[in-house]
Amino acid sequence: MTLLFTIVLMIASCLMILLVLLHKGRGGGLSDMFGGGVSSSLGGSSVAERNLDRLTVGIGVIWFACVVALGLLLAY
Repeated sequence: MTLLFTIVLMIASCLMILLVLLHKGRGGGLSDMFGGGVSSSLGGSSVAERNLDRLTVGIGVIWFACVVALGLLLAY
């Protein structure tokens, strides 16, 4: 059971990294350094941003549940 949660946690962690990097930059920072300022003038779809937000939150909940489950399994 611990192996299953560990594998799901690793997959969720990689997905979280990818999803966070896909988000549109909100201001001056690393996103502008890599061309985020240029692409912001194109105007992305707000529906796509909302779906990306929902997916990120969902993967975050799965990640958190795996961390808690592994903590409980390894405590006993």
